Amino acid sequence: MNISREQKDALNAVITIDIVKSDYAENVEKTLNRYRKTANVPGFRKGHVPMGMIQRQFGKAIKFDEINEITNRSLNEYIYKEKIGMLGNPLPIVKDIDIEADDFQFQFEIGLAPTFEVNLKPAEGILRYEIEVDEPQIDKQIERIQKQFGKLVSKGEVLDSEDIELTGTFFNEEKNIESQATFKLTDLSPEVRKTFIGKKVGDQFQLQTKGLFEDAHSLMHYLKVSHDEAHHLDVEVTFTLEEINEREKAALDADLFSKLFPDGSVTTEEQLRAKIKEGAELQFNEQADQHFLNTVTDYLVDNTKFDLPATFLKKWLRTAGEKELTEQEANEEYERSERGLRYQLIESKIMNDNNLHPTNEEIKEFGREYIKAQLLQYGMPADDDAQVDSILDRILKNREEVQRIQQQVVFKKLIAFYKENAAINTKKVTFDEFIKLAFPE
Repeated sequence: MNISREQKDALNAVITIDIVKSDYAENVEKTLNRYRKTANVPGFRKGHVPMGMIQRQFGKAIKFDEINEITNRSLNEYIYKEKIGMLGNPLPIVKDIDIEADDFQFQFEIGLAPTFEVNLKPAEGILRYEIEVDEPQIDKQIERIQKQFGKLVSKGEVLDSEDIELTGTFFNEEKNIESQATFKLTDLSPEVRKTFIGKKVGDQFQLQTKGLFEDAHSLMHYLKVSHDEAHHLDVEVTFTLEEINEREKAALDADLFSKLFPDGSVTTEEQLRAKIKEGAELQFNEQADQHFLNTVTDYLVDNTKFDLPATFLKKWLRTAGEKELTEQEANEEYERSERGLRYQLIESKIMNDNNLHPTNEEIKEFGREYIKAQLLQYGMPADDDAQVDSILDRILKNREEVQRIQQQVVFKKLIAFYKENAAINTKKVTFDEFIKLAFPE
């Protein structure tokens, strides 16, 4: 057997495999003998069927299968041994085969990965937003905390306040609606909200379901109707007001600080503000990192120039999926996927050249930290290493979960690499400014 490669151009080549009789004859003979021992043919004892009959009945199929197996194995071994960087898979050059012949030749078209260099240092720098939490944002978060830990105080009438919570029963006999619900005054639409101001406990009045709440989906929860009904329901309901409460803010005192930080790390408002600022900036800058990665991706794809074996890839796409594509469909699919393919090649080069591929230990460590964060989020202890490792073992048996963790590790490693090695134009902004700049309407 002989395997050779003919370079058509920088991005296309043809691999030729020449197979002679001595490459397959012995295995074909062994398979025929095995068939002979197990064949059940009327008029012959098992194992005594004439070889000529076995040859006539099974010989061509066995020979074809053996040659096909040799061809595929040899092709894959050659590509691996020669370290050929390919795009797509080899495409056989179709031609008639005389299975009666002794010698055979098979040819495969291959598309080659391009060679290129990556420049991460443009003169103007790659834009990266760094989000700073301003005082108004800290004030809002403190207010949310105070409301969360505050207490409900009964009121005699509905006040025009965003802190008012109402409890009452919606009733409509025809639609079989009788539902007690507790909701915020601000859940109501602005027009309906006005009609509630001044109402007292025990008041009973009529409401129209259409436009009742700011979000129509609230009808599903408060009136216990279906999703379709929530969008189309337009009937009159009787509402009986049963409770009016206002949530008063908790004081910024030692009692609140101990509830928020049982370890005693926060004992003053200044320390609380610092904690909020630190946590918010960490959270916000995760979003900024994602935007930065997207910006780097766009920059690299737009500025890293190389050609692709487009004709080969379009041809390969026609037969790559479960359903064969027309030429036009393959061309359209190539246009949709070309930009993604370019970044895959660029990212792969960066990761290979800089040893950024995640190790098993990095995947496990990320998984451990993720599990601990989830446990803490649900108020469960996260310091039991045996429990964490037990959960991790179950996760690592799920291929999709492993891939998800691996993607997160790659994300973190790429972000760190780009921050360290790219020329960056850092712009400090507030979170509101970031949203307007990064996601313009």
